[in-house]
Amino acid sequence: MKVVTFGEIMLRLKTPENLRIMQSDGFEASYGGAEANVAVSLAMFEGQSAFISKVLNNPVGMAALSEVRHYGVNTEYMLRGGNRLGIYFL
Repeated sequence: MKVVTFGEIMLRLKTPENLRIMQSDGFEASYGGAEANVAVSLAMFEGQSAFISKVLNNPVGMAALSEVRHYGVNTEYMLRGGNRLGIYFL
C-alpha cells in the first residue's frame, strides 16, 4: 500500500513521569501530529508511506525530520524554511 500524508509536524513537550507542569523542572521533547503519526504507523506495518510538510531549516527542524525518517517514512518531499514550528504540551 502507498499512502502520502500531508500536514503539520509539531514539537511535543512532555513532563517526565507524568508530573504536572508546575511540578517539573524540565520537559522531554518528541515530535508528532496526526498526519505524521499515520505515516509512521503505516511504515511500521510494512506499508510504504510518505509525509509532506515544511520544517524549520535548523537543528529543531532536522530533528523533526529525523524522527519521522527513523521509522521508514519517505521524507524526500519535505520543504525546509520558515520561522515557526507548532508546539504542544502534555
